[in-house]
Amino acid sequence: MRLMMGRTRLSLDDRQLCRIHTPQVRNVAQAQRTSRHRLALSWITEPRPFGRQHDLLGFIFNDWKISGVLTYGTGRPVEARISGDPNRDENSSNDRLPGYGRNAFVGPDYATNDMRVSRRLFAHDKTKLALMIESFNLFNRNNERVQVSDDGFLNSAGQFSQEEKMIGSITFPAYYRKPVNFMKATNAYAPRQVQLAVAVNVLTK
Repeated sequence: MRLMMGRTRLSLDDRQLCRIHTPQVRNVAQAQRTSRHRLALSWITEPRPFGRQHDLLGFIFNDWKISGVLTYGTGRPVEARISGDPNRDENSSNDRLPGYGRNAFVGPDYATNDMRVSRRLFAHDKTKLALMIESFNLFNRNNERVQVSDDGFLNSAGQFSQEEKMIGSITFPAYYRKPVNFMKATNAYAPRQVQLAVAVNVLTK
């Protein structure tokens, strides 16, 4: 059995993609693909429960190979964008929620368990045949994903509306609309998948 455990190296992002019309906050932050902590556990075993004195049982239950990979990662940063072009620079996709830095929010964590079971069916000097069944996300965990746009990078934290709005006796020339679904998962990574394969290895020399 092999155990791997590590902490990812911090990846920084200082691109000038977002502009805000309030006093500038720190513009260097984690990149959007950064998962600060990741754990990977891989294992493999080849059980042989029956010896040569049990030919039939050995033929059925021996020569199997079972392996798996368990992966866990903390959430990835999410950029709090504002739609509606509040700074009026004619670009409606580069404005950030006032008061927050780049990638200031963190999305849901991620965990999956992949497993493979294989059996050698035939072996010759130059030819080997094996049957494999593989499952990805074996326990069908719902790995939520904060996603609004097609590319998964834009997540609107609000909408700037340049319309007059009166609160009490005060009239405001514009206002922000706060969505109810910000930082709520609207998508998910792949559910459990199972595939069956046959591997043929042929030695040409």
